[in-house]
Amino acid sequence: MSNPRLETYKILSKVQLKGIFSDKLIDQLRKKKDLEKKDFNLVFMLLKGILKMRSNLDYIASQYVQGQNFERTDTKIKLLLNLGFYQLLYCDQIPDHAAINETVELAKQIFNRKVAAFINAVLRSYQKNPRISYPQEKDKYLAYKYSFPVDLIRRWITLWDADSTESLCEFFNQVPHLSIRINTFATERLKLKDYFARRGIKTWESEASPNILLSDQSENVLQDIAFEEGYYSIQDESAAMVVELLKPEPNESVLDLFGGPGGKAAYISELMHNSGELIVIDKFPAKIKKIKQNVERLQITNMKVINEDAFKYGPVAPSFEKVLLDVPCSGWGVLQKKAELRWQTHQNMNELLKLQANALKTGARFVKPGGVLLYSTCTMNNKENEQQIERFLDQHKEFQLMDAINCLPQRYTSNNFLKTIPFLHQMDGAFAAKMKKNNRSSR
Repeated sequence: MSNPRLETYKILSKVQLKGIFSDKLIDQLRKKKDLEKKDFNLVFMLLKGILKMRSNLDYIASQYVQGQNFERTDTKIKLLLNLGFYQLLYCDQIPDHAAINETVELAKQIFNRKVAAFINAVLRSYQKNPRISYPQEKDKYLAYKYSFPVDLIRRWITLWDADSTESLCEFFNQVPHLSIRINTFATERLKLKDYFARRGIKTWESEASPNILLSDQSENVLQDIAFEEGYYSIQDESAAMVVELLKPEPNESVLDLFGGPGGKAAYISELMHNSGELIVIDKFPAKIKKIKQNVERLQITNMKVINEDAFKYGPVAPSFEKVLLDVPCSGWGVLQKKAELRWQTHQNMNELLKLQANALKTGARFVKPGGVLLYSTCTMNNKENEQQIERFLDQHKEFQLMDAINCLPQRYTSNNFLKTIPFLHQMDGAFAAKMKKNNRSSR
């Protein structure tokens, strides 16, 4: 039988030292035959928690390592300290003695007795005197307490304020519930809700979307045969509302230019009742693979999947009634579910803004007169959202902004846009703008 803490350490090492995404490694671990379900669940909980809270864990560990020695400590040993401290701080179901002893034994197994003695001394020092003193400066206080990069916290405080930023941090550190999108082409909401109830799976209805159920029993939902048979998919309420704002209809022609990993495209197909034409483009083979898996699982027949750079797709012609641009973005809205993303703030924002502006120009060329262009992101950054749309509409007078309130509940809209704020709406942060192209006859 595998050691769940050792498995956690191995994955942590690959994520933090080699830059491999944890979800990929978790999927590989899920397939291991010698790992029991309870051990897998422990690995998942420890891994996701440590990846989220690593700055907080490093800060606390540094308080119990004499002098400047923590900065000089080998990263692999810091990972073991993180593993031990996370269990002590955040795992009420694990006794302190077990958290310390298991981590120390792991240190012996991976390193040697000297390292094990160091780990033991640091963890027991905290156990005897669990004092944690955070910096007085608000930006550093929030960064270390809630485990976010200081630079990102400063951006958020500038955009909003310190209190809103703290609420955002608190939400992102909560365990997310599961959002279940009903395949209405295969079943109905009440039927699926009753189905789950008969299996002891508690669900409740979303206030945001009529086609979403919510649950806190993730593993049971994901492992149910009905998922494999295509009766439902996993998609956040905010992402579902993007598609509902697009409002695809049966027999329409729809282009999804940045389609991976395919959740929105699948929902589009379902709302089109598997009719019409749906073209989905993505340049990343791994995302194309996921889209095709969705196509097979959901028995989608109206979707054509193309592995190509969206900016090179052609021939360019105004031949689609609806075009979706779910563009690459900073991803601030999905930090609750994507543990590593909060640490990837090194991206060049200026380059990202240029790509988004270019995506709008490219997508606009495929829209028929009278057709719809929908731009969406999973961030709350107004530079990537409102400012992009304002600039685009100023340069493309043939497009007019449509009011999102015509398709969505009012509380999820703002100034004609779809706009969700995680701590206010209890879902991912998202933005979407729906624009209609003038008919030739009206020009």
